[in-house]
Amino acid sequence: MDKIAAISAFAALSQPSRLDAFRLLVQAGEEGMLAGEISDTLNARQNTMSTNLSVLLNAGLLRNEREGRMIRYFANMDGLQGLLGFLLQDCCGGRPDLCRPLIEDITCQSETCGRRT
Repeated sequence: MDKIAAISAFAALSQPSRLDAFRLLVQAGEEGMLAGEISDTLNARQNTMSTNLSVLLNAGLLRNEREGRMIRYFANMDGLQGLLGFLLQDCCGGRPDLCRPLIEDITCQSETCGRRT
């Protein structure tokens, strides 16, 4: 992820309703949620939530699939991994060995990616 994409993602997450929607979709996992379910769960007007979901989608933090007349939204885990990887890219004051395990786990670059011991 480059700086412009990271700024777009942070801008999308900087609004409380969008942050709530993104976190809800992260919790929903692979099943995702229909747009109406997201609105109902967060007690938000559907047209407002639709706008917020579009902002998150354009920032690369969500993906969607059409199901007939409805749209199901999912957290884009690749986008999240890219954002977290961007944040940690130059961490640890020039000692990458200190934070490399965390970066590899977040960006799934290690052999044990996704496995906790």
